[in-house]
Amino acid sequence: MEELGGEKSNLAGVRHILLVLSGKGGVGKSTISTELALALRHAGKKVGILDVDLCGPSIPRMLKVQDKDVHQCDSGWVPVFVDQDKSISLMSIGFLLEKPDDAVVWRGPKKNALIKQFISDVAWGGLDFLIVDTPPGTSDEHISTVESLRPYQPLGAVLVTTPQAVSVGDVRRELTFCKKTGLRVIGIIENMSGFVCPHCSECTNIFSKGGGEELAKHAGVPFLGCVPLDPQLSQSLEEGRDFIQEFPKSSAFPALSNIAQQILDVTSSQSS
Repeated sequence: MEELGGEKSNLAGVRHILLVLSGKGGVGKSTISTELALALRHAGKKVGILDVDLCGPSIPRMLKVQDKDVHQCDSGWVPVFVDQDKSISLMSIGFLLEKPDDAVVWRGPKKNALIKQFISDVAWGGLDFLIVDTPPGTSDEHISTVESLRPYQPLGAVLVTTPQAVSVGDVRRELTFCKKTGLRVIGIIENMSGFVCPHCSECTNIFSKGGGEELAKHAGVPFLGCVPLDPQLSQSLEEGRDFIQEFPKSSAFPALSNIAQQILDVTSSQSS
């Protein structure tokens, strides 16, 4: 694993690679990727995020590093560090655009080439986790990502859905994609699972209820939990603040912490 094609790999120091997938856009993959990274960082882990959502690179803004630049070193690109401790690093096409509003109008081969370059040419150094935030769907970009990561034996994939049947149906196709590509499913997360009123704490199921848990049961994969709609979580993402640190009393906090702990449990059982 450390050496491929006679060259030392930039992923040699990465212990666990985790993909965040969904068959549908707008379910909050980038939110889950960002908050998982923050939760794992607060558990004492060193985390990298690889944003391969080439047409919608939103994570730089969520982590308030959208104005940073990527630099070159002998091993390739140096990712952008989110904090002074360098415990979270990020690579995204958002750092390579001349203007933040530039559209990535590329055909598949060019996208696939950049994904392969991101996987081979980013100098991550030592990481406990590399979280790969993917675009929606099961397109050639996903195949390119999975195939390029296969030599490094990814830990698996986390699938994100919202509760309603339309979203669950699309994520069911993502399960088929994982099966066909031999990618282990760590579990399913139901995002936007009810709105908890910040004033009276009553939960209203805006987008139906329980679809993610039902899908996990039907597919025989773990259900990692429900993350409710939370104005404090939205606010932290808009302002690039650390939700896990600043809003421990939020209704979404225990859900995200519990999901991160289950992922840590998977890694500890794998290494024991």
